[in-house]
Amino acid sequence: MAVIVREAVLGDAGAVVKLIGEMAAEGEASSPITESYVNTYLASPAGKVLVAEQGEQVVGMLSYSIRQDLFHAGPVGHIEELVVHREARGQGIGAALLTEALSRLRAGGCVEVSLNVMPDNDSAIRLYRRHELTEETLGLERHFT
Repeated sequence: MAVIVREAVLGDAGAVVKLIGEMAAEGEASSPITESYVNTYLASPAGKVLVAEQGEQVVGMLSYSIRQDLFHAGPVGHIEELVVHREARGQGIGAALLTEALSRLRAGGCVEVSLNVMPDNDSAIRLYRRHELTEETLGLERHFT
């Protein structure tokens, strides 16, 4: 079945919440995401969400943001979340989402794109490397909640 990648709209908030919840559960975590927050995110000029549809069903999503960067003296992109419904994996949906995001970031004038991935997520790492993303930095985090 054909996959269509498009920009998310307000009506996609429930599907986005469900996919983020699925991703969190696989990592034995939880997310406080709500449909209201997704709609706030979609209204932000810096944040974007792409969804992948098969038929009438959203089966994947990718979120990204763009910000100005002093070192690069221009905009940079950051891929935040990429998740494909577990039953739809292995069909090129993640690759289609990533290809579209990279195309939009390049067309938007971004000079760099970055992302973080869990070190044991071998399938995601392979996907990112196939799209010419390489290990260049060490990502560190501190959670305040």
